[in-house]
Amino acid sequence: MKSYFKIFITFSFIFFISSLLFFNCSNNSDKNIKGKSETKLKHEYVGRQACAECHKKEYSLYQHSDHDLAMDIATDSTVLGDFDNSTFTHFGVTSKFYKRDSIFYVFTEGPDGEMKEYEVTYTFAINPLQQYLVKFPLGAYQCLPIAWDTRPIEEGGQEWFHIYDDEEIPHGDILHWTRSIQNWNYMCAECHSTNLKKEYDFETKSYHTTWTEIDVSCESCHGPGSIHVEWANRVEEGASPDVFKDLGLVVRLKDTDNATWVFDPDSTTARRSVPRQSDELVQMCARCHSRRSITTEDYYHGGSLLETHWPSLLDEGLYFADGQIQDEVYVYGSFLQSKMYMAGVVCKDCHEPHSGKVFVDGNALCYRCHLASEYGTRQHHFHDPAKEGASCVECHMHERTYMVLDPRRDHSIRIPRPDLSDKLGTPNACNQCHPDKSNQWSADYLEKWYGEELLNEEHYGEVFWAGRQAYPEALAKLIILAGNVDNAPMIRATAISLLSNYSDPSIDQLLTRTIKDKDPLIRYSSITVIQYSSAANRTSLLVNGLKDSVRLVRLMAANALTNFSVDEIPVNMRGLYESTLEEYKRSLQINADQPGTHVNFGNLYLNLGDMARAESSYREAIHIEPGLVTAYINLTDLYRRLDKDEEGEKLLESALEKYPDLAAIHYSLGLLQIRKGDQEGAMKYLENAARLAPEEAHYSYVYAIGLNSMQKPLEAIDFLEGALQHHPYDREILYVLTTLNVEQGNSSGALSYATKLVEYYPADPNYVQLLEYLEGLR
Repeated sequence: MKSYFKIFITFSFIFFISSLLFFNCSNNSDKNIKGKSETKLKHEYVGRQACAECHKKEYSLYQHSDHDLAMDIATDSTVLGDFDNSTFTHFGVTSKFYKRDSIFYVFTEGPDGEMKEYEVTYTFAINPLQQYLVKFPLGAYQCLPIAWDTRPIEEGGQEWFHIYDDEEIPHGDILHWTRSIQNWNYMCAECHSTNLKKEYDFETKSYHTTWTEIDVSCESCHGPGSIHVEWANRVEEGASPDVFKDLGLVVRLKDTDNATWVFDPDSTTARRSVPRQSDELVQMCARCHSRRSITTEDYYHGGSLLETHWPSLLDEGLYFADGQIQDEVYVYGSFLQSKMYMAGVVCKDCHEPHSGKVFVDGNALCYRCHLASEYGTRQHHFHDPAKEGASCVECHMHERTYMVLDPRRDHSIRIPRPDLSDKLGTPNACNQCHPDKSNQWSADYLEKWYGEELLNEEHYGEVFWAGRQAYPEALAKLIILAGNVDNAPMIRATAISLLSNYSDPSIDQLLTRTIKDKDPLIRYSSITVIQYSSAANRTSLLVNGLKDSVRLVRLMAANALTNFSVDEIPVNMRGLYESTLEEYKRSLQINADQPGTHVNFGNLYLNLGDMARAESSYREAIHIEPGLVTAYINLTDLYRRLDKDEEGEKLLESALEKYPDLAAIHYSLGLLQIRKGDQEGAMKYLENAARLAPEEAHYSYVYAIGLNSMQKPLEAIDFLEGALQHHPYDREILYVLTTLNVEQGNSSGALSYATKLVEYYPADPNYVQLLEYLEGLR
């Protein structure tokens, strides 16, 4: 059975990030450029052919690349799938693919569960799969869930497959191909075409999406090229090369510092001859190679990603606790935690930027900066040089497969830590190659080969794992991670974000410094936490954020200030606050086709005290996507504030009528029944939540507490022992098992659980004291 809790996590993230959309009021594609000729020109898109005339080599490399084939019109030459009356069956739904009058069609299940014919208008992507877009009313396009495996037959390709593989997706499911999460205009379009603008009209519920080129062409990265073409023409006519600044380019992506990678004497790893001067290339690539939300319809070439987008941090549900990729997060968040990034490496150090391919396959790519005499030997990798175990990327950039057959490498470029896998629930490269072995087996070999120092070194993932659960011992370590400027920015920003789980004066002291950090990612993360701190100057810090140089920081400062009274904002800053808040509202409206936008409008109006508009916004979110858990829970909480629990109960029950397996809804109904004083009624829902989502430890903990309060301690112990199989390191479960066994007179059982508590959490004095007490009873 599909886990609706996983869907809730995914959508919570998707709909949270839609609150961070921004309106770009200073796009440099609209900026006038004044050259020495005194002629005013405007940056405009000119198309790839204008580039190909002079840049023949680069254009040749670009042709047939993944960028070149990112999207195309469906024709006999572009469609790779079998449309010769072929069929594909997935959980009883048989879809048929065929052509009629040179037009491609699919006969498949529609939004109401009925079979219907759809015209295929565009191809989408190329390697290792090709998807197909279907035009829906009002300018919408949806991605078919059945894709064509473009790999050769000998590799298992050249056949239809479903992107959810062995998971049934019925027509009422939130993941069905006709629902908003599969909408091309919102989810996919920006990164597969050049100069794309979604242009959604909420009043008419229609899309007016446009692009200048259908695929990812030259100007997607280099920006509109009209002034560069004008520069080339003038130079050819005899003008000075400095007739326009930066050759008339919107952004210069070529290094101008003449840096090289050099080896110092006695060094086995190269260093950049001069420190990296610009981060523009990484920021530009991150526009699409990151888990982020668009923040403006007009992309700003050459600025921080945070000027136009909101990138995710190492958030739970997206990344494993140690920062390894989990959901589809692409590259940016991984790379910004790596030692490579901190050393000055950028994307084009490994990838030829026009073909997108690495410069050379295999270990030879890594040996350009890491001496083969040191890192290519058995003394380093301890594997047969001719086999996979000796591959640099297999150990340090192992793959995770998405969409059934699309393996993607983790760009955090890390040392495997199988010794952490059991506790943190994280994968590791060793056991990916040796799935028949235990994590401990792999850890033992690492200790044998590299010494115990490697395994004794604390990884930031251990701190993040504890911080996600608000364990007290993580607080000081999170502050150290966040405050150390030698740590990678993604590590620092994530550490700051996790401080929202705590309240301590030491946090306030840190945030006062990090809110002024030179990296906008650090300032952004600080803004999101300051609103929850107890700092006396928190409002003034947020007000200062309204003047930040980066839009994301400014708008999130305005949003955070809605948690406070306007009276706390200085009179001379209220005008800026109001205008920035209006800009934030306009930015939300960009994605008004998505239910998350209206959830976040609801949250905003709730903060502003406009309960009627908050309710209306949550209702709109449910109307757009009836399976969105967040909207039900937020609206139910609003009714609680208004002393309308009856309305909240009806709302939650209506959700279960449509989606009976939503664990979060059962849990909310259980809490509501407790508020009503109906403990027996609450237990029914709490049990359902715990059984439907065994991966959610807190549900099991709360249900067990309920059992014990109803004088059923043995049932509580039995249930928690089952939950412990899923969560062997959960301190809440271990502690309750300890105390329940004490109460039942089972001192040996209590002692075993207390021993584990101290073993796993030796810094907690309460557990140490508990263990000493139990040992004294023997």
